Amino acid sequence: MRRWNGRMTAVFLFGLAVLFLAAVTAAGWGFSEEALVTDFSRKNLGPGMPYLFGTDWLGRDMFLRTLTGLSMSIRIGILAAGVSSVLALLLGTLAATMGRTVDAVITWMIDLVMGIPHILLLILISYALGKGFKGVVIGVALTHWTSLTRVIRGEVMQLKEALYIRTARKLGVGTWEIAWKHMFPHLFPQFLVGLILMFPHAILHEASITFLGFGLSPEQPAIGIILSESMKYLAMGRWWLALFPGLLLVFTVVLFDVAGESLRKLLDPASAHM
Repeated sequence: MRRWNGRMTAVFLFGLAVLFLAAVTAAGWGFSEEALVTDFSRKNLGPGMPYLFGTDWLGRDMFLRTLTGLSMSIRIGILAAGVSSVLALLLGTLAATMGRTVDAVITWMIDLVMGIPHILLLILISYALGKGFKGVVIGVALTHWTSLTRVIRGEVMQLKEALYIRTARKLGVGTWEIAWKHMFPHLFPQFLVGLILMFPHAILHEASITFLGFGLSPEQPAIGIILSESMKYLAMGRWWLALFPGLLLVFTVVLFDVAGESLRKLLDPASAHM
């Protein structure tokens, strides 16, 4: 019988996190119409059966609204993090391989973006693009590539000096073939872990700028909209309007972090016998 080790724990946690996040995304997508249904005969009901998270001032089911909002946030996070990660891979590789001038320009761009507070830059980009889904996705994508770019750049610079890379180059192997067959397999684990760990930042920043009024439109059942609207009713004792959506948002962010850390352990050979 195999002994339960750290690697098996990582597999279990990664699978559990991915399963839950996929279920929330699918459920939110499936109940998007029901989440918008209003019924004034059931307005301002507290948590209980059949409304687990209670209802709001329009009689909407807060559980369904929260699932739909989280589903929207997860989809935005996946899209924005994917675009940002590909941008980081391209810029990091270019900085390490295209000479000092290109490296200096990309490093300057990294310092510039990192020198401006994330939330401020996000608001400016989103507002300039008319807010909404497009503004949020582009804003998140253009502000989250810097850290991963530095990691990719450092990895490529180390790989360039590796003995087998120099040997392949002396044997006449082409640049693109070296990049695809020898470098990319080493970069992919870093890229994949960086991509997954970017999700929680993307989701939180999307919720933040939507909460402040610079993100998604009020008609969409986004978590930021739900939390923003609930602030008006907290003084009236309707605590459930903010508590449960906020807790599920934090739980979702933590699950993405767990998935990323678990994947890091799985891709690290040193963790095989932990």
